[in-house]
Amino acid sequence: MEQMLYLECFSGISGDMTVAALLDLGADKDVLLEVLKSLPVQGFRIEISRVMKSGIDACDFNVILEENDNHDHDMEYLYGHMHGHFHNGSQDSQGYHNHGENSHGHSHDHGEHGKTKHAHSHDGIYHHDEVSAHEHIHEKDHTHPHIHRGMKEIREIIVNSSMKETAKEIALKIFSILAEAESRAHHVPVEEVHFHEVGALDSIVDIISVAVCLDNLGITKAVTSELWEGKGTVRCQHGILPVPVPASVNIMQAYALPVQITDITGELVTPTGAAIVAAIRTTETLPKKFTIKKIGLGAGKRKYECPGLLRAMLIEERK
Repeated sequence: MEQMLYLECFSGISGDMTVAALLDLGADKDVLLEVLKSLPVQGFRIEISRVMKSGIDACDFNVILEENDNHDHDMEYLYGHMHGHFHNGSQDSQGYHNHGENSHGHSHDHGEHGKTKHAHSHDGIYHHDEVSAHEHIHEKDHTHPHIHRGMKEIREIIVNSSMKETAKEIALKIFSILAEAESRAHHVPVEEVHFHEVGALDSIVDIISVAVCLDNLGITKAVTSELWEGKGTVRCQHGILPVPVPASVNIMQAYALPVQITDITGELVTPTGAAIVAAIRTTETLPKKFTIKKIGLGAGKRKYECPGLLRAMLIEERK
């Protein structure tokens, strides 16, 4: 049976937001965890929990790295260059607001900034306390060096996993889109791109998880809304870059993704999020009439002036 997915990107989109939304939509958590256990990489564990976002209950998917040297949700690191001191949930002397939440695909820290745990489980997803006991994956000592992986290494990880062939194809397509965007941004051949961002472990886990969940749900068609993006600049490993960052812009241009720039200062659409949309979108428009079969909500982690939610729907066209 064909399944049509609709993603509402009214707070942008990132890899972990997408995984969380698909889990909340009904993707089998146990299937995902078994695939992640099979990956020929180490140094991470997974937390799947419930959080409150703008008063709404949502799923949160968190990749926790042993080498905790990233800054994905460190708002001072990401935006402190703009206004000096950055205060979560407040307005600084320059008038910068920081309220909603989002996540970032540049493989900085998948930490705990701005996350409020919810004391119940839902749709078969373990509560945070249970996750701590049951879902730690690939834990290892801290002696291994920081690794920058290219497409060759990423292909090997995917091929040597227990993913189904359809899921492998989806994951490789997302990575290929990212590689092309980075290649264009840095003017190097695709095979020579060593991802500082998308090749890092947390982004690899996010993308593989998205592919596994899409395959598990049997998604054959996908529609996405316009990508709501912020403005300003963000600090990445390449330095301070404009929003949208070059890799995201390249994907938006190459795949004609509709974009709506908002008044929010900050990056809402990550390169990983843009690549996911480019890889799975099969049509630009919703059916004229449809029913909603199920809804899933995925939480972001960064604090912005937006709800910080990605809404996924399984829909059925009506004649």
